[in-house]
Amino acid sequence: MINFAAKIAGVATLALAALPVVALTTVAHAAPAPVTIQVSDLDLGSQVGRDAFAARVRLAEGQMCREEGALGGFDGCARAVRMEAREKLAQYLQGRSAQTELAAAR
Repeated sequence: MINFAAKIAGVATLALAALPVVALTTVAHAAPAPVTIQVSDLDLGSQVGRDAFAARVRLAEGQMCREEGALGGFDGCARAVRMEAREKLAQYLQGRSAQTELAAAR
């Protein structure tokens, strides 16, 4: 009976020791807070506007991928941020174009 209780206590101790490690890995992969890239004030038809947009995307990369850098995954995270920013910019411009066409049709 004592041997059985000792084995249970040993397993419980190992399980408790593993909990902080599990908590560390879940914190490292927690989703970052959303970042907004303002574009309505930019003239994206000019090189200055496109450069300003690129600078804002780089800033967003730094904010979104800070934790990934410590884990060695900054480049992949930054690529994903750039791709999402381009996709959302295309959607924004497409929506703006549609609004302009509707206004012209009136």
